[in-house]
Amino acid sequence: MFYGKYVFSQVLEFVNKYEFDKCVERYFGNYHVRELNCWNQFVQLFFGQITSLNSLQSICLCLKAHKRQLYHLGIRRNVSVSTLSRANEKRDWRIFSDFGNHLINKIRPLYADCSIPNIEIENEIFALDSTSISVSINLLTWAKGNYSSRGAVKMHTLLDLRGSIPSFILITDGKYHDSNVLDMLTFSSNAIYLMDKAYVDFTALYCIQKAGAFFVTRAISSLRYNVIEQNFNIDKSTGIRADKTVMLTVYRSRKQYPEKLRLVEFYDSEKEVLLEFLTNNFEVSAFEIACLYKNRWQIEVFFKWIKQNLVIKKLWGYSENAVKIHLWIAIITYLIVAYIKHAVKSDYSIYEIMQILSVSTFDKTSLPELLTEQRQFNQDVKEQLLLFV
Repeated sequence: MFYGKYVFSQVLEFVNKYEFDKCVERYFGNYHVRELNCWNQFVQLFFGQITSLNSLQSICLCLKAHKRQLYHLGIRRNVSVSTLSRANEKRDWRIFSDFGNHLINKIRPLYADCSIPNIEIENEIFALDSTSISVSINLLTWAKGNYSSRGAVKMHTLLDLRGSIPSFILITDGKYHDSNVLDMLTFSSNAIYLMDKAYVDFTALYCIQKAGAFFVTRAISSLRYNVIEQNFNIDKSTGIRADKTVMLTVYRSRKQYPEKLRLVEFYDSEKEVLLEFLTNNFEVSAFEIACLYKNRWQIEVFFKWIKQNLVIKKLWGYSENAVKIHLWIAIITYLIVAYIKHAVKSDYSIYEIMQILSVSTFDKTSLPELLTEQRQFNQDVKEQLLLFV
């Protein structure tokens, strides 16, 4: 029940502390800790993400300035920058990774019935991609990039397009090849995985085939194949130019993927380019294959959103451990906001909710009132009634 609590305190009530403590115990996170335990470390970093603070110094400064309200915010006490920084360096990042995966397993099913634009297929549909964060190689010596003079951190993400909820996250240095992520995934039967050219690894793609799942990717320019069947009953007004069944001809590729594939050619009239899609799905139409791949761009929108609305590009630490904690806190923040959106049945987007929460941390409005249109509706009614007074 709402008793005039601060908004941030209400947000924290959506975080299951029992599950978080289980993750802490798994990695002995509070062993020999006196001043700042893992829960208070999480709450302070979570506060930094909600309020879009760009550094640990800013987090500590703001908490110190409001030290009389900290107890009511759900924060035990403010600490120095060095204490918070040392916790990020030493606490096992897997505590936050495991808790993030707990939230993924809890929140993904809540959005399972969400629709996908121009898609009427009931299968699970995922988009796989990575985003890079440029860093200084002098400060983050472990984060090797593609060039010796530049550093980079990669966040590999498998995004469930129903609700745009991540189902898998891997954080690596910039030299880690995208296709290696396929070896770490467990593929769900009948699910559809959308990928770009960087993931064309026929050994991994054949694992998807053997798992009873489907993939849709762009065909690489060096692809060599024989056409064994072709569908001429196509509607070229939709942009489809060809629908072929093919077998790979290069010895190594055919050994890695010995079964037939489907090649769909689609002309994008907006960009005036011919696209070739490679898939193992023979059940849907060629136009649906093109529509599926078009929805892969939802993951690009996701990456753009988190970089603009969460503290991602400015890292709170330099060690590999600190960076992974930082990025997992950002993902956890996104998941909790998605959970709140579903719980209060808000019509606002996750982006809009983040904007509202960031300026309402010390407000005492109830979350359902703050995040729904009902508050504005009631205000409009009051204003209209005043006209008759």
